[in-house]
Amino acid sequence: MEWNASDVALLKALWTKGRSAGQIATRLGHGRNAVCGKLQRMGLKRGHKPPTAKPKIVSVPKHGPAGAPVAASPASVPPPARPVSKPTPRRFGGTGTMPQPIEFTKDRLYAMLAEAVTNTSRLPR
Repeated sequence: MEWNASDVALLKALWTKGRSAGQIATRLGHGRNAVCGKLQRMGLKRGHKPPTAKPKIVSVPKHGPAGAPVAASPASVPPPARPVSKPTPRRFGGTGTMPQPIEFTKDRLYAMLAEAVTNTSRLPR
């Protein structure tokens, strides 16, 4: 579909009034992409930038109300000390400590892997 002079004039008028490309396309009988392409070729842009184009940087005050110093930032506060072992509920043995992880040697891990491979090869398909 061709763009005639009246369509271009109406396109400019609707665009400056703030109509969307979809609304203009419906009014003119063109596709939305055709309207967007024509606007780009004509160099027409919206008068505003997206809100993320220039973010505001706000500084943090160093003093609270009435000149009182603000508490230390979370980055400068060391984390609280963690207990060495956590008690476990009684249903898990009731010893009060977490069970230690089992350590395997490399040979034992290879043997377990080989056993798993042979077991899966026997499965029916």
